[in-house]
Amino acid sequence: MSAPIIGARTVPVKTRLALSLVITIAIMPMIPPVPSIDPFSLASIYIIFQQILIGLSMGFALQLVFSSVVTGGQIIAMQMGLGFASMIDPQNGQQVPVLGQLYLLMATLIFLALNGHLILIEVLANSFVTLPISILSFGADGLWSIVLWGSQMFEGAVWLALPAITSLLIVNIAFGVMARAAPQLNIFAIGFPITMMMGFMVILFVMPMFLPQFTHLLESIFILVNTLVVRS
Repeated sequence: MSAPIIGARTVPVKTRLALSLVITIAIMPMIPPVPSIDPFSLASIYIIFQQILIGLSMGFALQLVFSSVVTGGQIIAMQMGLGFASMIDPQNGQQVPVLGQLYLLMATLIFLALNGHLILIEVLANSFVTLPISILSFGADGLWSIVLWGSQMFEGAVWLALPAITSLLIVNIAFGVMARAAPQLNIFAIGFPITMMMGFMVILFVMPMFLPQFTHLLESIFILVNTLVVRS
C-alpha cells in the first residue's frame, strides 16, 4: 500500500497482492510465536489495525525521501521557468514538473541499484522481532518521530536545489542591474531563454552531487525506521 515503487498506482493491484503474499510466505517462518487470540474478538481486530498502522508508518517514512527529491526538482523548475511543463507522476498520480519527474526517476534507479527494496523487506522482517505481534499498542513516540522527520524532507529538498537556486538568483540580479542600466532593453525577451539555459548548465554540473545526497537521505530514513520499531 505505502511502499515506494511497489506501491505506485501504475502497479496493478493483483501484482501488489501477489508480492504481499510472497513476502508473507517468506517472512512467516521467522516470526516469533504469536499469542493465541480468537480471530473474531476485539483483540484480534485491534492487532490487525495495529499491524497495518506499523506497515503504513514504515512505508510513509520512506515515501518522504522520494517526496523530498520531487520537491527539490519542483523548486529548481520554478526557478528556471519550467514550472508550467508538468506530467503525471506515476508514484502518486499527481501532476509534477518534468524536472521533478526526472529527479524521481533517478532516485528510483538509485534506490533499486542500492538494493533499497531488499533492505526494506529486511527491516519489515526485523520489525516482527523488535515489535512482536501482541496487544501492546504502537507507540506514539514513533509516530511523532515520523512527523518530526518531515522537516528533514524539506531540508533535503533545499539541499538538492540550493546550487541551482543560488546560481539563478545571481542571474536574476544581473538582469535587474541590466534593466536599470538600459531600460530600453527587453529583459523579458532575453531573460527567459538565458535563465533556462543557465538552469540546465547548473543541473549538469551538480548532477554528480545527487547520488551522495540521496544516499544520505536513504540512510537517515532507514535508521529512523529501525529506531521506530525498537522504541515502540
